[in-house]
Amino acid sequence: LLFIIAGGIGDDEQSNIDVRAQDITRLAQQWSLQMRREPSAGELDGLVDQYIKEEIYYREALRLGLDKDDTIVRRRMLQKLTFLTEDLAVSGAPERAVLENYHQQNSANYTQPERYSFQHRYFSTDRRTDAEQVAKRALTDTDLIGDPFMLQKQYAQRSEREVGDLFGREFAAALTTLSADELWQGPLRSAYGWHVVQLSRVTPSRILQFAEVQDRVLADWQQAQRQAANAEYYRSLRDRYRVQMPAPATTAP
Repeated sequence: LLFIIAGGIGDDEQSNIDVRAQDITRLAQQWSLQMRREPSAGELDGLVDQYIKEEIYYREALRLGLDKDDTIVRRRMLQKLTFLTEDLAVSGAPERAVLENYHQQNSANYTQPERYSFQHRYFSTDRRTDAEQVAKRALTDTDLIGDPFMLQKQYAQRSEREVGDLFGREFAAALTTLSADELWQGPLRSAYGWHVVQLSRVTPSRILQFAEVQDRVLADWQQAQRQAANAEYYRSLRDRYRVQMPAPATTAP
């Protein structure tokens, strides 16, 4: 009889859904942010009904144990715990001196690579069987204007990586070996064919000043704090658990 009474009390408590004023306010605010206007009375009633429906379904799912052995639920809970740890790690705004020190210690991450400004004439291996030989003649014969090219004929302030994305890594690597000169140089092979290049300027690599990348430094610092907080939190939790691994399988002779 006591067990039955206790079970009944538990069921009554489980069946109580307390919709608070702040819950309704939160639902209305979420609607306003999404729809750019206040919900009408009917719309707000619909939001509350949906909230109640979700709460009932959630409780029934827990009662049936649907959260057990569910990979998606497991990953979501892990993600929420990770987010909670990360939010606490960056809850306060760092002082400028902290960010400047981080910028100094990680200056390699804020180094602008060498940049190249050049124009080129293109000689297609699809259109010509002797594209390389023609390109060599074009070094001194400016009347050889080259073949139509799908990309631009002139580029300014492009890094080796950006040039490689456009022309291929072989072309970009060869371009970095040239010196700025008014004369045509090459020919250089790309993913499209052969090119003669007039390299007008090479802008040296430099470390970007803190003022130029302050927002980026802040984002990087926050990410570093999140990672450090998660690592430390995991270490503190790991010490509380004893892990037993299965014995290694015996190998048959």
